[in-house]
Amino acid sequence: MSRPRFLIEQWLPITELGAESHRENSTGRLPPLNWLHVWWARRPLTVSRAAVLASILPAYPPADEPNHRPWPKKLRDRFPSFDAYKRWFLQLIGIHGDPVAARKLIEYEKRTGRATPGNKYGYTRAFTYNPSEQQIETLYELLEWTWGTREITFCDPLAGGGSIPFEALRFGLTVHANELNPVASVILQATLDYPARFGPALADDIRKYGKIWCERVRDRLKPLYTPHPPTPDGSLKGGIYLWARTVACPQTGKPVPLSPNWWLRKGDDPIAVKLIADPKLDRCRFEIVRGRNACERAKPDNGTIKRGTAISPWTGDPIDGDYIKAEAQAGRMGEQLYAVEVYTGKSEFRAPTPQDEAAYQRAVEELERCRPAWEAAGLIPTEPYPNPATDMRPLHYGMPTWADFFSPRQLLAHLVILEELRKLSSEIHSNLPPDRAEAVVTYLALAADKCADYNSRMIRWHSARNVIAGTFDRHDFSFKWSHAEFDASRNLLPWALDQVCDAYSGIARLVYPVMETLWGKVPSPVERLRITCGNAQSLPHLAQGSIKVICVDPPYYDNVQYAELSDFFYVWMKRSLGDVHPQLLGTFELVPKDEEAVANPARFAFSKKKQDLARQDYENKTQACFQEMHRVLADDGVLTVMFTHKQVAAWDTLGTALIRAGFCIDASWPVHTESEHSLHQAKKNAAASTILLVCRKREKPAEPVWWDDLKGRVRQVARRKAEEFQALGIRGVDLYISTFGPVLSIISENWPVLTSQTDPKTGDPLPLKPGDALDLGREEVINLCKQGLLLGRTVEFDPVTDWYLMAWDAFQAEEFPADEARKLALALGLDLERDIVRDKRLVSKKSASVVLNLPQDRRKRDMVDPDAESFPHLIDAVHTAMMVYDEEGSKACERFVNRQGLRKDSRVKGLVQAMMEAIPTTRDKQGKFLRPELATLDALRLLFWEDLPAPKEEEPPRVEATGSLFPMEEEEDEEELEADGADEAEE
Repeated sequence: MSRPRFLIEQWLPITELGAESHRENSTGRLPPLNWLHVWWARRPLTVSRAAVLASILPAYPPADEPNHRPWPKKLRDRFPSFDAYKRWFLQLIGIHGDPVAARKLIEYEKRTGRATPGNKYGYTRAFTYNPSEQQIETLYELLEWTWGTREITFCDPLAGGGSIPFEALRFGLTVHANELNPVASVILQATLDYPARFGPALADDIRKYGKIWCERVRDRLKPLYTPHPPTPDGSLKGGIYLWARTVACPQTGKPVPLSPNWWLRKGDDPIAVKLIADPKLDRCRFEIVRGRNACERAKPDNGTIKRGTAISPWTGDPIDGDYIKAEAQAGRMGEQLYAVEVYTGKSEFRAPTPQDEAAYQRAVEELERCRPAWEAAGLIPTEPYPNPATDMRPLHYGMPTWADFFSPRQLLAHLVILEELRKLSSEIHSNLPPDRAEAVVTYLALAADKCADYNSRMIRWHSARNVIAGTFDRHDFSFKWSHAEFDASRNLLPWALDQVCDAYSGIARLVYPVMETLWGKVPSPVERLRITCGNAQSLPHLAQGSIKVICVDPPYYDNVQYAELSDFFYVWMKRSLGDVHPQLLGTFELVPKDEEAVANPARFAFSKKKQDLARQDYENKTQACFQEMHRVLADDGVLTVMFTHKQVAAWDTLGTALIRAGFCIDASWPVHTESEHSLHQAKKNAAASTILLVCRKREKPAEPVWWDDLKGRVRQVARRKAEEFQALGIRGVDLYISTFGPVLSIISENWPVLTSQTDPKTGDPLPLKPGDALDLGREEVINLCKQGLLLGRTVEFDPVTDWYLMAWDAFQAEEFPADEARKLALALGLDLERDIVRDKRLVSKKSASVVLNLPQDRRKRDMVDPDAESFPHLIDAVHTAMMVYDEEGSKACERFVNRQGLRKDSRVKGLVQAMMEAIPTTRDKQGKFLRPELATLDALRLLFWEDLPAPKEEEPPRVEATGSLFPMEEEEDEEELEADGADEAEE
């Protein structure tokens, strides 16, 4: 029997998944997995669910393929059409309405100010939905028909924070989750195993012992913080202390408080700090100023340090960055308290008091008193910060050990929290069954980690939102000149415990009901679950061909240095959980880094070519991981690779690694999983797509094939697939990406593919780079899109004009990634830097992006020039006409157009039409086009080419009532008009 074809090779609801992922990430209520513990890359649950299920469900049997294995009558009756099958799949993954239309309506209301009340989606967020017993039964009937069994073995060898295996577990698959990083391995245990095993009831035990823990910590730490009056509800809230790091002024020797600004609260009721350097005093003092006028006079934007260079408030002289680093490394960087936030029913601020300083001094003395005993017990994280490391700032600024990441009082607080947890752990193990005690202690330790994350010298006060941003609000160890400090006697641990308890309860609500539904249908999924901590390049516990589906989100180059970042938690976690999870945490000093599949130049600091060596090391390890996946995957199995598309080079790297590992790439699906900020205003296309690459094992080794012999087939397939995808409503960059999978399929099934280029050392033909094949496919998509913009007519422009037109059509925004712009230029035989940026000034460079210029910004003699005799490129002529109209009016424009003969030029008319099709037609609250280019083009149309169709009128998107029987959460009335994104990715 031939191996089955799967739904993910045939179809995936990418627009619905994109809209639902945006909703999942931007409502301010992220999935509970994200709140449990920091991890730096978690895929959206809805996309993870769709990827897993579409990789195991059969493709719908096509009517035009008589040799395709027919479905049994029961399934044909259940799904009489492909559309019926699609609707069922959408319901199965929790999409019970039209999230695309809902998202468009939200953006329309935001843009026009025509807000209407209520939940535009009409159903709760997809990831919160658990399948019904009937849906589970239908799913298992499909699986049994496809695979011959209801027990499907799933593996994620690079499981990270666990989103993908979590969704596999929710549908009863036999899950193997592997992770090299010990911190992530513990997170997986807390995400996958315990909630499915113990259900919501475990939260009661966590809270019970957590309360005892909090009380003991409070009693020990209470004398070390300033007491504050009770809040109106009678509760005792501690303060939040705001500190500035200090160095001695080189001239006066007095401490210089270092802070990039002095804001405490921004907005309608601003509050700031006024720094006062009184020559009669030994230290600066601080006053709190309130109100817009007072803040303007205090100039809180004028901090004392910028880009590493400080200004002494004592002398006004600059303080060199090297001096600051030298002082820090010599142990002479101090800190000074400059404000205290106090909650009295609302957030208030006050200046520091002598009582604050006395309490802090008591904490310093207590730390020194306890230090010998804690050092003897090995509680203090004195492990050195890695040297070399990718981020050397901690060493530059005087933090040579992990203990130095905390001020004395912060360190004292964490050590008390740890010591009391270790004492309590013994009591928990005495009172609860072993596995339940292990679970409770694990979650308490995760709360201790959260305390460290939100109470270090690397946290900052978020003045725009009046909250503390944690250590990892960025994926690095950026140095904080000013930092916040929790009151660890009252606020810190109870808050962290509540966060973890709420996260656990949320996870249990997502997974435990499904476990109950599955009882009796398949053996318990949690008993079949296996979590391992090991290298994905070798999975000895998995037999060859034993896995039916692998779904994986591999690291990409140097995006995140997971091992280096997780050292911050590992030094605490091995002290709190080392005896609970010895098999996961090991006995390392720090997290192992040499085996990690990331591009880390620090590993090759000995070489001048460290960047190249790091890249090659990453590529070798990634290929080794895929080779091991090839070994454990069944011959009829599926590998689905998810990666975030930010650099075009990803296709070459991953494509080459997969092909060399023995896989054939069958399909590619782009899903916009990150917030598309400003896209609705055609301002910036910076939305990252999660790409799903669908792979199967190559059935047999092929003889080498020449690239020249495959080019014609690649063009035909790219064109045919682009037409199919276009008919499904796929547009823009997504259309290009969707054709990449079919193009790579031709290359991978015929591998090795050789080119006419030869290796200068051996003389052997060089293998094809997958990116070269994608470039050829891109050319076909460009031709198809251009024809669509001309409403089916064929008009030849020139490559420069085509680039401008295709840029608007693909990206729908004036700003988009430079890497994408470069690939588009290459597909048209152009050089981005030379032709598009320098010579034609079509775009300006902006960091890693390019920005399309307005016609007047392109003004240049003989290019966009009313006095030019002729125009080298058609876009120059149209841009000149637009510029003349905007600057001199319709009469002057008419004279210019008539003189140049543009009115009767069919190519000019065709270009104006195509530009009006390509540039977004969105309007503002007054009904005017947001893009000035479109307003001008419409004016030219009315002047010269009235027979051209007018730009489409924008109507409010309609969201059809779903009539869903599924209840919505009361709080699910999402007001996304004010929810453009959650403040923190993971916390």
